[in-house]
Amino acid sequence: MPPLVATGSRYLVAAICIAIGVLVFRGLTPFRITRKELASTAIMGLGIISIWAAALALGQRYVPGGIAALIGASIPLWIVLLRLMAGDRPSRLTGAGVIIGIAGLALMMLPGGIVPVAGTASDSVLIWCFAMLIGCLSWAFFSWRARSFNVPANSLVTASLQMLFAGSALMLTGFVSGERIGFENYLWVSLVGWLWLVIASIIGYSAFTFLMTRAPISLVSTFPYVNPVVAVLLGWLVLAEPFSRSILIGLTVVLGGVVLVVKGERG
Repeated sequence: MPPLVATGSRYLVAAICIAIGVLVFRGLTPFRITRKELASTAIMGLGIISIWAAALALGQRYVPGGIAALIGASIPLWIVLLRLMAGDRPSRLTGAGVIIGIAGLALMMLPGGIVPVAGTASDSVLIWCFAMLIGCLSWAFFSWRARSFNVPANSLVTASLQMLFAGSALMLTGFVSGERIGFENYLWVSLVGWLWLVIASIIGYSAFTFLMTRAPISLVSTFPYVNPVVAVLLGWLVLAEPFSRSILIGLTVVLGGVVLVVKGERG
């Protein structure tokens, strides 16, 4: 499937499924929200999901999946940096984790540290790595500011609407840029994989929006830190993606930094 249309449709279908579930079990009442709540939800959906999802979907044509997941693992580090810039004073352990994590990203992005996907240029890899970092920063910023937005009281409604706006924006961008859907060209395995991503979006993002109002954001945002281990190993075993010494060092350092952030926040 085309990257933006596939990603957007995944979130759009997930949003519709959640909305149907809320309607069946709770009726229309949870959807009676104000215009301000609707606008806030739209802004958060675009800021948290769309920018990161677009960079990830387009960038993975050039960047190995494990590296993309490793970049995504930096989200909690950026949130701590935003807190520092706002005058908050996290613990020393948390601060050390941020420094170590960013150092790991820098090590990974040194020349020769990332081997591009076959058939792509190395400069394209760096460009899309930085695009993914911008997506991470957007996710981090809007997650950090989440409690200053007026959103619906029901977290499932919030998740549904955020994915609805994000998915619609991604699909619209894809269609405008020339992407088209032609199901006759796709293997059933691709469709099964897409369906799995829909289910993962329903479960994962619903849990994320639920925890956003009930747990410290620096802890909630550590959800990506297990992804790189799985992604790097699967990429190496299944897709024959390179697993160099620099990737191993970067992976270890970034995850070590995130672990310190988690311990610092819990302490």
